[in-house]
Amino acid sequence: MAYDQELADRIREALSTQRQVREVRMFGALAFMVNGSMAVTANTDGRLMVRCDPDRAEKLLEREGADWAEMRGKPMGKGWIVVADHGIESDEAFDGWMTEALDYNRKVSGSDD
Repeated sequence: MAYDQELADRIREALSTQRQVREVRMFGALAFMVNGSMAVTANTDGRLMVRCDPDRAEKLLEREGADWAEMRGKPMGKGWIVVADHGIESDEAFDGWMTEALDYNRKVSGSDD
C-alpha cells in the first residue's frame, strides 16, 4: 500500500520553511529528510512516523494515537514513534509532532534551521 498523499502534503507545507528537505520513497512510505537526516514519514492509513529524542520517547507515547514504530513486526529504536491519523487530526497536534521531529533533527544534524 502506498503512503497517504494528504498527509504528505501536510508535511510538505509544514517543512516549507526548511532549507534542506528531500523526499525519499521507501518501504511504501514517503520519508522526509531534513538536513540530511530522516525527520518524519508519511505512511499508509494516514500514520505519521516521527524521529524524536529518545530521552523524550516515553513522555511522547502518552499523546493521543502514539505508539512505538515497528518494521516487519519488530520494534524500531527508541527514537521512532508512529502516530495514528486520529492523533494528528488537529493542526495543533500535528504541529506538535512536527516540532518534536524538527527539534531533534536540529540536535542530530547540528543545524540552526
